[in-house]
Amino acid sequence: MSDLTKLSHDLDRDTGVCLVVIETPKGRRAKLDYDRKRRAFRLKSLLPEGMSFPLDFGFIPSTLCDDGDPLDVMVLGDEPLCVGGLLEARLVGVIEAEEHEKGRTERNDRLLAVAVVSRLYEAIRTPEDLPKDFVANLIDFWVQKDKLEGKTFKPLGVHGPAAAIARVHAASRTAKKKAA
Repeated sequence: MSDLTKLSHDLDRDTGVCLVVIETPKGRRAKLDYDRKRRAFRLKSLLPEGMSFPLDFGFIPSTLCDDGDPLDVMVLGDEPLCVGGLLEARLVGVIEAEEHEKGRTERNDRLLAVAVVSRLYEAIRTPEDLPKDFVANLIDFWVQKDKLEGKTFKPLGVHGPAAAIARVHAASRTAKKKAA
């Protein structure tokens, strides 16, 4: 099996559609991470009883961010996908954020995307198209999750698809530089 982080994300600059790898399905308490060396998914942490991931959570392959991981993405889909699932998703926005842990602050944005194969969310194009308070609730999830892990999640802003596409381009350039 190949390293999933090195797959091409095949970003379409016009539509914002790209490949996504799911690490943690919606509704799960278990936070899974892709282990590049073992090329498998491993349990990283557990959320407390009553708390679960609000959306499918994964990464954009062939990207690299400040934290040393691929770019994070939350995907709106009609039902939770499996761990390791690959899908095409359309970028609709980004929650810009910083995480502070052990005296170190890193940028750790969360992209928002919609599964291309979706009946429920196909009309969503920007964060403003989501129900009132939806994005605020996502931000609250990350604030609380990080607090439980001894980290601080500080939201910096919410932007539309053009900003999300720009994040993928920047993180792709970083991944290419590191690979060279």
